Amino acid sequence: MQTDHWLHYHGTPNITAELKSRPEDFIVKELLTFEPLGEGEHCLIWLKKTGLNTAFVAEQLAKFAQLPLRNVSYAGRKDKFAVTEQWFSLHMPGKAEPDWSTFNLPGAEILRRERHHKKLRPGNLDSNQFQITLRNLSHTEGLEARLAQIEKLGVPNYYGSQRFGEIRLQPETDDSSQTTKRRGGNLELAQKMLEGESIRNRNKRSMAISALRSWLFNEFVHGRIHYARHNNQSIHEAISGDILMLAGSNSFFHCETPDAMIQSRLKEQDIQLSAPLWGKGELGSTGEALAFESSIAEQHPEQCEMLEALGLKQERRPLWLYPLKLNWELSGNNLTLQFYLPPGCFATSILRELVITD
Repeated sequence: MQTDHWLHYHGTPNITAELKSRPEDFIVKELLTFEPLGEGEHCLIWLKKTGLNTAFVAEQLAKFAQLPLRNVSYAGRKDKFAVTEQWFSLHMPGKAEPDWSTFNLPGAEILRRERHHKKLRPGNLDSNQFQITLRNLSHTEGLEARLAQIEKLGVPNYYGSQRFGEIRLQPETDDSSQTTKRRGGNLELAQKMLEGESIRNRNKRSMAISALRSWLFNEFVHGRIHYARHNNQSIHEAISGDILMLAGSNSFFHCETPDAMIQSRLKEQDIQLSAPLWGKGELGSTGEALAFESSIAEQHPEQCEMLEALGLKQERRPLWLYPLKLNWELSGNNLTLQFYLPPGCFATSILRELVITD
C-alpha cells in the first residue's frame, strides 16, 4: 500500500522547508466543547507536554494516581515531536487526589486541574489550535498566493503521515540524486494483517487497523479529485446521490439531485462533501456517487473485506478541509502559521499543499 501517489489539489509544491526542527516549531492546543463544572467524580488535568506521546503520559498519570489505565481518558492523541497542551481525565470516585505538585515527568507540566461529572471522550473536542513554524524555505516566490488559495478553497482532508507511522529512510548510496524512500510502519503492520498474520499487541493492532481504514479513506479522496478532473467538474460541487454532511457535525443527509441551493451551501461551507470510512453496511449514496464509490471499493477488495470482518461499520468523514482563522507571518526564509482545525484533522494535510517538508 503506497502513499506517495495521492493527488495535490493546488499542484505539487515547489518550495522545500524544514518541519519540526525543534519541538516549539509545532505547537498544538486543545479546545474543549465545555468548561469543567468544578465538581464530580472525574479529575481533569490540563497538561503541557514536550516530546511525549499522549498514551505514555496517560500511563504515567495512572501510575502516579494509583489508578488502572482504563480510568484515564483523553479527547484525542497529540503529536509527540511537538509542544502540546491537552486535557486528560481521571475517574476517581471516592478517592482523594494525589499531590499533583509532586508529579514529576520530564517534558510534562500540569497547568490546571478541575473536577467534572463526566469522562473525556473524543466528541468533547471542539477544535485544535496550531502554531507551526517552517524554517529554511528554499524560496518564497508564490508562497503567499498559495496560502491565500488554501485559505479560500481548502485542501483534501487526507489523513496525515503520522497516522501511517511513516519514516524516512536514508539513501543506500552516497548518490545525492537518489530520492529518499518512505515507509509506513503502521501500514506495514496492516499489510501483515491482510496476509493473515496475527498481531497480539493490542495497541499495535489498533494502530494498524486505524492506518488501514485511513489509507482507504485517502484513496476515496484521491479518487474523487481524479474523478472531478476527468469529468471537468469542480471538486467542490456535489454529484447526484452524494452524502453531504452538516459543517461541524456528524449529521449527514442524502442528496438525490444537487440543485443551486445545495451548490451555494457547499460554497458557503455550510455543508460538506463526504467520503466513506469503510465498514459493514450500505454506503448510503446512490446514482453517480454510488457508482464512483463502488468503483474505488472494487479496486481494494481485500482492504474492504478485512475492515468489514473486523466489525467496523460504515461511517462518513468530510472530504475537504478548511483551515479556520488562518494567519501567517513571513520572516526571511521562515514562515509561521496559525490556524484552527476540527478534531481528527491533520495540520500536515495543510502543509502538504504548501511546501515539501523534510
